[in-house]
Amino acid sequence: MTTMMERPHAVDGWTVGDLEHFPDDGLRYELVDGALLVTPAPLGPHQDAVLGLALLLGPKTPEDLKLYIAPRDWQPDDRTSFQPDVFVIRREHDQAAPITAPLSLAIEVLSRSTRRTDQALKYSTYAEHGVASYWIVDPVEPSIVAYDLVDGAYVEVGRAAGDQSVTLTQPFEVTVTPKALVSA
Repeated sequence: MTTMMERPHAVDGWTVGDLEHFPDDGLRYELVDGALLVTPAPLGPHQDAVLGLALLLGPKTPEDLKLYIAPRDWQPDDRTSFQPDVFVIRREHDQAAPITAPLSLAIEVLSRSTRRTDQALKYSTYAEHGVASYWIVDPVEPSIVAYDLVDGAYVEVGRAAGDQSVTLTQPFEVTVTPKALVSA
């Protein structure tokens, strides 16, 4: 088994090629501009929300789109690799290798260890790489904030908390009730 001590040290930053040398140890290894992000396996409320989103979005996903849940790599360049908790791509961009095309939708479910990364770093990186819609879901205080990319920047298009519902139209129409996501 490879350990961190046996891995080469990235002097000029990590690349997606370096990720092949990391162990399958339950940790999530992601890159942003060559910086390595390592997070622990998610806890129950996080996974409840991911399952709730998959159950909600799956039947509504049009045939020309494909729904994925993590772990599935999205690598828009050689120094960026994310595993969005849930994402949607155009079916024509699906491939056996990591996804490189812009996503139609990326959803990150907040956890204690990823909150700041999801709300700031991933928010700006997704916008920079043309991800059409970005949703941030909080499973602890059930809520959702949704953004659509307009002229290269995210614009808030909806939010809801608890038993409130919000209808979002991109990449397809769906009504989300945050509390229902965590009680799936």
